[in-house]
Amino acid sequence: QVQLVESGGGWVQPGGSLRLSCAASGGTFTFNIMGWYRQAPGNERELVAFISDGGSTNYADSVKGRFTISRVNANNTVYLQMSSLKPEDTAVYYCNAKRMWPSTVDAWGQGTQVTVSS
Repeated sequence: QVQLVESGGGWVQPGGSLRLSCAASGGTFTFNIMGWYRQAPGNERELVAFISDGGSTNYADSVKGRFTISRVNANNTVYLQMSSLKPEDTAVYYCNAKRMWPSTVDAWGQGTQVTVSS
């Protein structure tokens, strides 16, 4: 089975930066879409950003201009550079990876906690 391993979460003061990383197991097949979701206490899980294997990106309005998503297709790794962090960014961040070939896969990581507070 596909496994996603996340790292980079932690505590940071408002205005600070963090960089999240997520590596998918296996190096044979490329995921068409890789992205990040987040879920704060009492809220539903929401999309933060995603990136296609061709490099097209999409961001939630709340993070535009502050977060940057990138990927390395060769090893199915996706990154989320977070800057100018706000307390409302506090959440558990989940990595997601999707592909349709050779079979349909929609995989999720275990999540990593990001806490923004002073």
